Amino acid sequence: MPKQFKNASFIFLLISSFTYAQLSDLARIEYIGLPEGSDNGSSFNRFRALVNFPIELKEDTYLFVGLDYSYIDYNVDESLVSFDPREIDEFQLFDLNIGYTFKLNEDWRFGARIQPGFSSNLKARNLSFEDAILSGDAVFIKDKKDNDIPYRLILGVSVSGKGGFPILPFISYYRKFHPKWSYNVGVPKINLQYHASSKHRFKLVARLDGFRANLQRGIEVGENQEIARRFRQQLVVGGLRYEYKFTDHIEYYINSSYILSNSVEFRDRSRNTLAEISEDNNLYIKTGIRFKL
Repeated sequence: MPKQFKNASFIFLLISSFTYAQLSDLARIEYIGLPEGSDNGSSFNRFRALVNFPIELKEDTYLFVGLDYSYIDYNVDESLVSFDPREIDEFQLFDLNIGYTFKLNEDWRFGARIQPGFSSNLKARNLSFEDAILSGDAVFIKDKKDNDIPYRLILGVSVSGKGGFPILPFISYYRKFHPKWSYNVGVPKINLQYHASSKHRFKLVARLDGFRANLQRGIEVGENQEIARRFRQQLVVGGLRYEYKFTDHIEYYINSSYILSNSVEFRDRSRNTLAEISEDNNLYIKTGIRFKL
């Protein structure tokens, strides 16, 4: 598969994975962990907090204003890199969420979101234009949860400042075909869900994860000691997810997944890959609690 196509596909899937969730989440606290692999490669811990404040403008029309912050603790064995690993031992990501949603008719709802922010290793201690990112989404949602056979269709478009790619479309289709079974197909994820009860739910899931960040001071990488200005990690994971509903709006979740692919790249300002790290992590853990619409 051509590298350019693989990169575009990853960005496409990653962006759309957050679109519906962030429009419906009012608050979330989350932890993601990748324990060190068998060959002492790297370990990864991400702590994330998200909050959105809904403002009702009129019936079925809301403005959302919120914050999304992540702190990433990243450790890599110095034998795998040619530079001081402390240059990439932590990253911070911050977004301002501004969303707007309203009901078009009895079947369709429209939602849009814009996210200015920054993503950086902050080694220079001061933010610069290089750290800035801008992302945005627009989606049309048809949610028929009250049907005899409930389903949800999402059609939309996203622009990713983190990936530097142009406008990207996506589609997602969810259907509950049995009182205890449902599925979601499309991009960015595929899952099969078993609704054990009104409070307990299990899912077989496959999805993508990852992040990108600016390297403020630049890092000399590769045989030619070229200067890398961008850091990117891409993950493809598959496994089991458990969800417990305290109420209709408060939910705890935990994922235990196997890492199918883990890629770490160092890139220049033109997003050309200068060097890569070979990762051998096998386990991906994600857990958190969310307050949703």
